[in-house]
Amino acid sequence: MENIIASFQSVKKKTPLVQAITNYVTINDCANILLAAGASPAMCEAADEAYEFSKISNAIYLNIGTFTKEQELAMLLAVKGAAEKNIPVVLDPVGCGAIPTRIEYLHKLRQFGKIHVVKGNLGEIKALLGIAGKVRGVDSIDDGDDGIEVCKALANKWHCIVSATGKTDIITDGDKVCLVENGTEMLTKITGAGCMLGALTAGFCGANDDLFSATVASHLTMALAGERASLGENGHLAGSFRVNFFDEIYQLDESSLTEGGRIQWL
Repeated sequence: MENIIASFQSVKKKTPLVQAITNYVTINDCANILLAAGASPAMCEAADEAYEFSKISNAIYLNIGTFTKEQELAMLLAVKGAAEKNIPVVLDPVGCGAIPTRIEYLHKLRQFGKIHVVKGNLGEIKALLGIAGKVRGVDSIDDGDDGIEVCKALANKWHCIVSATGKTDIITDGDKVCLVENGTEMLTKITGAGCMLGALTAGFCGANDDLFSATVASHLTMALAGERASLGENGHLAGSFRVNFFDEIYQLDESSLTEGGRIQWL
């Protein structure tokens, strides 16, 4: 927990610059959650700027939710620039369980540089391993019984940190495993919760050398803020919950994480 708290504090102290190439449905939410957490978002996706901008960023967030040809090239260049400067890259492989061509692209992407963190749902994690998962569009409907084993397998295969989101979030580096048990079903009632978590994870990784603790800290921050937002005024209503959620991200502090966090280490 000390490492998690340190990761949380570091974001506010360092204001990491996050280059986000993300989907158009939730781009505004991703920018706002980074600002609320203390990071600095830059939604720089122009192909002729992505390479140079990646080298001055503290972290890169890639989300293939609404994939365009411009983004396809920009992501390749951003990963290349990040690799040259050893900048952490967080990948959100949205929809890869339903659209096989996205798997092909992600394998190509890895040839340009390292992916440090993969954050997805269990269906997407399985798809990256070539295992059939249960998906509905971009959402996973997998029961998750083999979640830990699947996440560890991808972490070891790609030599990265893997997180699978769900009722309980699973985070692993292939050896250590952390389960984040906070959260609320209300996060499934708004658009972009997964995208916001990916952006938040990039923000935390951009401010910390310990990427595993940073990833756990970002997931705990997201889940606990959502939980607290659902208990606020009209938190059972989607619109009010969204407003409450951003407020909770903004005002969450170290004592809130320590007292309210429910995590397991395996």
